[in-house]
Amino acid sequence: CSILMTAEYLPVLVTFALAGTVVVVMILLGKLLGPKSHNPIRLETFECGNESSGPAWGRFSVKFYMTAILFIVFDIEVVFMYPWAVLFRRLGWFGFGEMLMFIGILALGLLYVWRKGALEWE
Repeated sequence: CSILMTAEYLPVLVTFALAGTVVVVMILLGKLLGPKSHNPIRLETFECGNESSGPAWGRFSVKFYMTAILFIVFDIEVVFMYPWAVLFRRLGWFGFGEMLMFIGILALGLLYVWRKGALEWE
C-alpha cells in the first residue's frame, strides 16, 4: 500500500527535483558567466538614473500607510460586488436592497475618512 502512495506522488517529486535543478543550474551559470569587475563605481548604489539621497531605511509618512489600507479595504469590498452582479436577476429586489445598503455603508466609511482628512497629502 505504501508503494502505491509513493507512486502517486512521484510526478510531484520529479517536478520539485526538476525545479530545484533548474534553480541550481541558473545560479551556477550566473556565477560562471557573469561579469567579474568589482570597482567602486560599479558597487555604488544607483536607482532609476539618480544617485541615492539618504539612507535606504527612511521613514514613511503615516498618511502613506493610511492611503494603502484604505485602498485595500475599498478594493476588497468592490470584489464582493462581482458575485452580486452575476446573480443580480436571481436575487431580485431583496439582493438589490442589500447591495444598496452595502454601498451606503461603504459611502459612509469613505465620507468619514474624507472628513477626518485621511486623504489629504499636505
